[in-house]
Amino acid sequence: MNPLSKTLRQNALFISMGTGATVYWLFAHTPSLAPATATLAPLMTDYLPIGMFAILYFTFCKINLSELKPRTWHFVIQATRIALSLTMVGLILLFGTRSPDTKLVLEGMFICFICPTAAAVVVIAEKLGGSIGSLTTFTIIANIVTMIIIPTLFPIVEKDADISFVTTMLMLLRNVVIVLILPLFSALATKRYAPRLTARFNKHRDIGFYIWCINLAIVTGITIGNIEASHLTGHTLWLLLLMPLPVCLLQFALGKLIGHHWGDSISAGQALGQKNTVIGIWLTLTFLNPLAAVSPGAYILWQNLVNGIQLRYKERHG
Repeated sequence: MNPLSKTLRQNALFISMGTGATVYWLFAHTPSLAPATATLAPLMTDYLPIGMFAILYFTFCKINLSELKPRTWHFVIQATRIALSLTMVGLILLFGTRSPDTKLVLEGMFICFICPTAAAVVVIAEKLGGSIGSLTTFTIIANIVTMIIIPTLFPIVEKDADISFVTTMLMLLRNVVIVLILPLFSALATKRYAPRLTARFNKHRDIGFYIWCINLAIVTGITIGNIEASHLTGHTLWLLLLMPLPVCLLQFALGKLIGHHWGDSISAGQALGQKNTVIGIWLTLTFLNPLAAVSPGAYILWQNLVNGIQLRYKERHG
């Protein structure tokens, strides 16, 4: 591998995020590009689910069916996630009445803890040496748990939240089926009925990862745009942006610590640390203080900085 290719591989996520941020600033702050922005922005948003399907489909084509079974650490991680979420609920009840800004920041942290695991976790975990099958099973379990804890805890956090247990469960279930189950079954069908095609896909092992880099560039631009659109300023904005960092580091560290006990620190670290913050943003905008959505948006950036550092270390040191 030549030095340029090696550098690009080691820093792929950093390059994606930097590209996304640069393109966003260029189009958002250049008046002459406004017509192009109006045309391209919806196209980029529409592309994201298509890109995510492709990412997971190509990744699931490499799945080992024997790994699709629950493991002890799956449930320990879920218990940890619930405990962290309950801790934040307690802090909101204790300190959230002191000022609206305090409650806003705590709600932002709460949503970063309670979010389910991102479906794309398998892409990064595979690059780091984790198990695709084990994390797929975990992600399904995480989303089932989410269907229960979201409608249970949200009314405690925001007493005026108009949230229906059944409606929320069906919305989350729809997301799981479209984002996770559909590409999984499509990949398994391809493995079963078109093994030669699967073999061709698997020769290009990084195809899902590079599609993810494209998605990440788009998500980074959208995230920065959403943060700008919040119109928050001062210390409240900085807290909403910065507090997700310790939340992110804590979850990655706890996940790795738990996973180490069962010999799967990579998968467990990603399982607890890498969040589906798109769901978190939607839930916040729908049921909590919409301004708190800045925090799960910032978490997207922090978790991918952590992933970028991990991947760079893996590429350099194995």
